[in-house]
Amino acid sequence: MRAQPRPSLKLVLFFAVSALILAVAYRFMGRFLVRVAGLPADETEPTPAHAKRDGIDYEPARWSWLLPQHFSAIAAAGPVVGPILAATWFGWLPAWLWIILGAIFIGGVHDFFTLIASVRHAGKSIAEVVRQHMNRRCHLLFLAFVWVSLVYVIVAFADVTAGAFSATGATAEAEAPGPAVATSSFLYLGLALLMGWTMRATKLSEGKAQLVFLPLVLLAILAGQWMPFDLAAVLPTGWSVASAWNVILLGYCLLAALTPMWLLMQPRGALGGYFLYVVTVAGVLGVLVGGLTGKLDLQAPAWTDAALFSNHGALPPMFPVLFITIACGACSGFHAIVASGTTSKQLDRLADAKPVAYGSMLLEAFFACISLAAVMILAKPSGRPDALFADGVAVLLHHASFGLVPIKVAHGFALLCFATFIFDTLDACTRLARYVLMELLGWKGTFDALLATGLTLLGPLALALLPPAELEGKALPLWRVFWNLFGTSNQLLAALTLLALTVWLYRRGRGAWLTLGPAVLMLTVSIWSLSLMIRAHVDRLEGVTPPAFVHHVEAGVAALLIVLAGWLVVEALLLARGLRRPVEAAGPEPVPVP
Repeated sequence: MRAQPRPSLKLVLFFAVSALILAVAYRFMGRFLVRVAGLPADETEPTPAHAKRDGIDYEPARWSWLLPQHFSAIAAAGPVVGPILAATWFGWLPAWLWIILGAIFIGGVHDFFTLIASVRHAGKSIAEVVRQHMNRRCHLLFLAFVWVSLVYVIVAFADVTAGAFSATGATAEAEAPGPAVATSSFLYLGLALLMGWTMRATKLSEGKAQLVFLPLVLLAILAGQWMPFDLAAVLPTGWSVASAWNVILLGYCLLAALTPMWLLMQPRGALGGYFLYVVTVAGVLGVLVGGLTGKLDLQAPAWTDAALFSNHGALPPMFPVLFITIACGACSGFHAIVASGTTSKQLDRLADAKPVAYGSMLLEAFFACISLAAVMILAKPSGRPDALFADGVAVLLHHASFGLVPIKVAHGFALLCFATFIFDTLDACTRLARYVLMELLGWKGTFDALLATGLTLLGPLALALLPPAELEGKALPLWRVFWNLFGTSNQLLAALTLLALTVWLYRRGRGAWLTLGPAVLMLTVSIWSLSLMIRAHVDRLEGVTPPAFVHHVEAGVAALLIVLAGWLVVEALLLARGLRRPVEAAGPEPVPVP
C-alpha cells in the first residue's frame, strides 16, 4: 500500500507570515502616514479630479475602481521579473526580506506622499513639486531624468512582452504559449475598448460592466489556445519575430497614449486589476492545497553562493544588485510618475490615498511573494522570468482548482496575466512620458501631444531594431541588457523623488525624516550600481571581442544618469542651507519658492 504524502507547511507559513506582516503594516503604518500627512477627517475638500474635471485626464473614480487601475499600472512585470531574477541569483530569503521591509518603510512611504503631494499641487506631476519647492534648474533636471527613465521602462517592458509573444515553448505541458498569449492579449485589449465605449454610451455601472466583461476575458484566454497567432508564419524570411513584435507593441503605445482615459485606460485597468487578484487568490489557495496535501514543497535554495560585494562566477554581487533588480516589488520611482501623473487626477477623496497608494504598494509586495513562491516550488529554477512565473503559477492554479484546471490552460492564463500587467504599464508609461516631455519643452495642444509621443517612442524603436548583444555565443534579449539599467534608473528616480518629498515635508513641518533616510539609502545603491555598469563596460572595451552597440548605449546612459542625479543632489544641498521650517504646518496649498 502506497504511503500518503505528508503535509508540507513551509510554503503555507511563508504566505501566512508575509500576509500578516503586510496587513499589520497597512493598519498601523498606514494610519501613522495619514496622521503625518495631516489629511482631513471630513470629505469636504475637493480633489483635483473634481475641481478640474475635463473627462480626459481629470476624471474622479471611486477607490474600488481606481485601486485595481493604479495597482495594475504600477505592478506590471516589476514584481514578477525582478523577484524571480533576484531569487535565482541570490536565493529567495534575501529577496523576501528586501521586498517586505522595502515595501513597508520605503516604497509605501514614497508612493503615499507622492500622491498626497501631487493632490496638494492641483494634480500636477512630482516635477512640479520640485519646481515650486526647489528651483527651476532642479525642475528641468528632474524632468529630463524622469523622461530618460520612462523611455527605459518602455524599452525593457516592450521587449519582455515581445519575447513572451515570440516564445515557442516554455514547458513540456504548454505548447506554443507565445502565439496563444498574443491572441488572448489583443482580444483582451479589444474587450477593454468595448467596455469603455459601452459604459459611456449606455451609462452601464462599473459593477455590471465587470460582470459582463470579466467572463468574456476568460473566453479570450480560451480563444488564444484555439486560435494562436504565430507572427513568424507571416513575416518574410530572415526577419526577427521579437523585433517585429517590438514594433507592433510600440505602435500600440502610440495609439493608446493618446486615447481618452475613459475609453481604454480606466476599463483596462479595472479588468487587469482582477488578473492580479485572481493570481493572488489562486497562488494562496494553490500553496494551501498543495502544501497541506503534500504535493508541493519548498525546493529552491533560500540562499545561493553569491558573494556580497563581488561577482562570484556567473552570479553578480548581492550589494547593490539585489536592491535594483527587484525594483517595483519593494520600491519604484515609476510609481511616483503614475501616482502624480494619472492617479492624482482621478482620486475621488483624500482619504482614498491610503488604500490606493500605500495599499497598492503592499499588495504589490505580496504579489512579489507569489512570484517568489513560483520559484520556490521549482527544483532548479532557470530560464526566462516569464516562463518561470508561468510554470510556477500554472502549478499553483492547478492545485487551487483541485486539478480541474489543466496545466496547459493554467499556463496560458499565467502568461496572459504577465502580458496584461505589462500592457497596463506600457501605455500608461508612454502617456506619462508625453506629459513630461511636453512640460519640459513647454508644448501644448493636440499636435504637440502627438509629436511628444512619437519622440518618446523613437528611442525604444531604434534600440529594438539594433543587432542584439551576445553572451556565450547566444543572442541576449534587449530587456536583459537593459534590465539592470532600468532597475537602477527606477530606484534612482525613487531616491530623487524622496529627496524632493523631504524638502516639501520639511517646508510643511511634517515628518521629513520619513523620506530622508530612504532617499539616502536608494541614492547610495543606485549610484553604486551605475558605477559597476560603467566599470563592466570598460572591461568589455579592454576585452578581445568588441562590445555590441547596445552596450555602448547602456554605458552612455548610465554615465548620463550619474551626471543628472549628481547635479540634482548638489542643487538640493545648496538649497538646504536656505530652507526655513514654517512656524506651523502649511494648509492644502503649497507655499511656492520664488
